[in-house]
Amino acid sequence: MSTLTGWERTLERAGEALWGQFFRREPVELVDALRRECDSNAVVCSQSRVVVPNAYDVELAEHVHDELARNAGQVGQALTDRLAQHGEHQGYEWAGPLAVHVTKSCDVPNGRYRVTSTVMPNVSAEGFQSANV
Repeated sequence: MSTLTGWERTLERAGEALWGQFFRREPVELVDALRRECDSNAVVCSQSRVVVPNAYDVELAEHVHDELARNAGQVGQALTDRLAQHGEHQGYEWAGPLAVHVTKSCDVPNGRYRVTSTVMPNVSAEGFQSANV
């Protein structure tokens, strides 16, 4: 069993290295920010059940959004996949279908991105817009 875990970690590190080479710092930072957001909002329901939010909103500064859009057309799906891997490794249970929604914003505090999360039973693009109102 530990051999399998070792292989999983090796593959995960290789994937992160690929992300780091393919993109600049922002996607790796975004993945880390998503992980932190997920971990900090985890709710322990029992010894074997930890529930985390399922809807993540990533607001990107315009220049970051444009750069990521040039390098990969499906940034939201790639971030969703990375977050799903993190949740699986941690043994988390999602509060509903997992989704990461990426938008442009001119009002991000660090000039690059902002990550927020919420629990949404049915995730859709319209749901993200109404949740931010």
